[in-house]
Formats: sequence, structure tokens, C-alpha cells
Amino acid sequence: MNYLGHPQAELETAGGIWTAREIAQQPAIWTKIAHQMMREPGALRAFLDPLLQRHDVRIVLTGAGTSAFVGECLAPALKRRTQLRVDAVATTDLVGSPDGWLEPAVPTLLVSFARSGNSPESMAALSLAEQGVPDCHHLIFTCNDEGDLYRQGQRLRNAHIVLLPEETNDRGFAMTSSFTGMMLAASLAFDLSPQDGPDALSRWAAHVLEAGVPFAASLARSGFERVVYLGSQEFKSLAREAALKMLELSDGNIVALAETPLGFRHGPKTIVNGRTLVVLFLSNDPYGRQYEMDLLRELRADGVAARVVALYGGDAEGARASEFTDAEGTAVPGAMGASNLGLCFPYAVFAQTLAFLQSLALGLRPDTPNARGIVNRVVQGVSIYPWKPSR
Repeated sequence: MNYLGHPQAELETAGGIWTAREIAQQPAIWTKIAHQMMREPGALRAFLDPLLQRHDVRIVLTGAGTSAFVGECLAPALKRRTQLRVDAVATTDLVGSPDGWLEPAVPTLLVSFARSGNSPESMAALSLAEQGVPDCHHLIFTCNDEGDLYRQGQRLRNAHIVLLPEETNDRGFAMTSSFTGMMLAASLAFDLSPQDGPDALSRWAAHVLEAGVPFAASLARSGFERVVYLGSQEFKSLAREAALKMLELSDGNIVALAETPLGFRHGPKTIVNGRTLVVLFLSNDPYGRQYEMDLLRELRADGVAARVVALYGGDAEGARASEFTDAEGTAVPGAMGASNLGLCFPYAVFAQTLAFLQSLALGLRPDTPNARGIVNRVVQGVSIYPWKPSR
């Protein structure tokens, strides 16, 4: 069997079989998650619907690292859908400054995302919210039924847990299927992009895994030293996640930066040189895409970056209008009418694939890219200190 263009035996020898398999399994695992969410609506709706009907509820989406980016990608769509106050706050921010993020007088739904549920900040954020917000409720998305967060959530009277299929508890170092799996489960729980059904998401990602792999492989072999990911709205945090995947799987050998198209000109553009790859996640929002296309044309006219590529939703044949006739990139067929959140899924698969193939091109072992062991699959070495609310 082949994964991402490489035979299984080759990947086992190269130390990348788990990461490759977890990237490749996503179309199938999304279908499984969708079926699970359809089978278990009663308890979730009984917990969630009364909260969403309260106009005074604040929704806080939290997690650490990649898990934080899940919430950040969801936040724009969740705010539009619920018309409630929605804040994406990483556990690493919340734990470091609870007074700055917790509001005792505001009823709060804390939505926690965690692959393993064993990160110290995940447990601390749960405890701090319980301590600092009298009217606090918890919706937990996790991939590990043996994790501390799952166990603690079961002991809370004001909590509901969505446990994802076991396959999403990634065994590779970098979070891949856990990232998209939790994002899909939460999207379905809140009904965030009903026009983008799981079948469509799986179909789009399957195309990326088939037609996009040779393109990603050619980019990985090009000898870039820097990669810039650009995106706005939901794609702002997807760009951050894509940059993190490149940093993780290249063991820091590739400098990776994330920015918004409008923010990029305000200083960060100085990173671009002749060894830089720029990847732009294009939206389907006509208004926002005007700014994205302006920057795309500008970067190509500059002629400084080695490659400037775009990902975009195409028509059924994979093409779009004449604005892309001279654009290097890859289209997602049939996704021209997709929501930005829906496009996050195939775009994420492409970014993961590129980072994985770059890791192999550098001679690293993608399942354990950091041979020195200074970073770990589950964060270690974090001390959690007692907190006394100041208000």
C-alpha cells in the first residue's frame, strides 16, 4: 500500500509511516466522525441548545498549539452562526494570565480541544475556569479516552464530552487527523457550515491527496529555506497551523511564517527572498478575495520569491475564472461555492502533505523529527501554579 506517493515499507524504514497514514486517512475518518455525530445527537443537543439560546453566554474556544488553532479557525463561523460573543483563547494564554481572560460575571461555555488531553495547560484551563467563573459550562472535544481531560470532564456536572474515534489520536509527533477531526466534530456540533457536508469535504481532500501530492512533492524538492503561509478570516489561523506543521516536521530547518494578506505588507514581507515559497489560501468570499488577489498579483510582479502558489476552490473541473489563468497553484474541484471553514479541510491536508514531504526531503524521520528530544508529542516540564482571582 502507498501513502502520499510512497510505499508503506519505504515509509516504515524512513520513520514516517504513522504521520503519512494519519494524513491519508482523513477523508475516511471524517465520514466516520460524521456518522458518530449523527448517532449521538440527543445528549449533545440537550446540553448545548439551552446555552446557545442564552444571549448573555460567552463562548471561549481553547486548546494548546494545534488544538488552539482548531478554535481559532472555527471562531469566525461560530460568531456568525450564533451571534454570540466568541473568543478563541489558547490555554497557554489563559493559564499564564487568568485575570486577563476569565470574566467571573459572564456566563461562559468553555470549549476545550485536546488530542491527548494530557497537556498540563489543558487541565489547568479547565480548573481555572471552574474556579474563576461561577456560571461555567464545558464542551470537550478530545481523541483520548485515557487522557486526564476526558477523566476530569466526566466528573463535572456541567460538562459534555465528544470523544473522537481512536484513529484520530495521532501517534505521529505532529497533529494531523486530530486537528481536522476535532474541527469537523465541533463544526457539526454547532452546525457551522451546513452547505459543506462531510461527503463533500472528504471528496475534496481525496482529490488533494491524489492530484495534489505530485505538486507538493515538487515544492518539497525545490530547496526552499523559508515558507510563508497567507490567509484571512478562517484561514488566518489555518496559516498559523500550516507554518507550525512545517516547523515541526522540518525540525526547524525551514523557517515558516504565517500572516494575513493585508498584514503581510506591514513588515513581515521582508522575509521574502529568492529561497522563499509563498502559499496563499484563497477564500470564496468575494469581498475578502479582492485583497488576496491584489497581494497575489503584487508578489508575482515583485519577482523576488522563488515560487508563489495559491490554493483555491474550483468548479467541477477544477478551474475558476480568468483571474487564475496565470496563477500557479492547485484548485479544489467542486469547492467554488464552499464556505471558508469548509475549505479549511482540504487546504489543511495540502499543508500537512507538503510539510511531511519536506521532512522526508530533508532526510528526517517525520514520526519523530526532533531527534534531540527537546520538544515532545505531549508537552512536558510545565509547572502549574496556584491562582487567586484579583476580582
